[in-house]
Amino acid sequence: MTTISPFLDRKLARRFRTYDSDGSGYLERSDFESAANRMSDEFGLAADDPARGRLVELCVGLWEHLLAVADSDGDGRITESEYKSAFSRGLLETEDSFDAGYMPFLDAIMAVADTDGDGRLTADDHVRWTGSLMNLPEADAREIHRRLDADGDGHVTTADLLAAIRAYYFDERPDSAGSWLLGPLDS
Repeated sequence: MTTISPFLDRKLARRFRTYDSDGSGYLERSDFESAANRMSDEFGLAADDPARGRLVELCVGLWEHLLAVADSDGDGRITESEYKSAFSRGLLETEDSFDAGYMPFLDAIMAVADTDGDGRLTADDHVRWTGSLMNLPEADAREIHRRLDADGDGHVTTADLLAAIRAYYFDERPDSAGSWLLGPLDS
């Protein structure tokens, strides 16, 4: 069992809202399909583009995993309470399985959002992918990019993103870059 601190509870609530594409208060398959398609559309990917197909496949796979481990009442959708409960039981994120679980997803995001193919995201790339995939406001996305750009070169890499995602779930320091991964947290 993972203890959910008040700080982690706020981060999980924020993450839940970024998954809930339509704001219904539930996670449903359509949230994940819509997010992948919005991002693909934002970057101009055709319906038959392999990068689009991979992103949709991974988003739907994430949904299927969440459904299997979090839908405790079997109604085909996930409430915030069910999401947090699955996390506390260690069914969603563990440090041991973290990199293996996230790297394919980050690679798929980079295949779409890294518009010049240099393995790094500019602030504009970051704004576009986080806005389209997770509905993050532009101002938040720019601040997130600034915080994740540890070396100040104006770019964020897959390694930067992976470290920030790991910190989001496992670092209790409010000033860590990972704590800002999805923008400011509610009080």
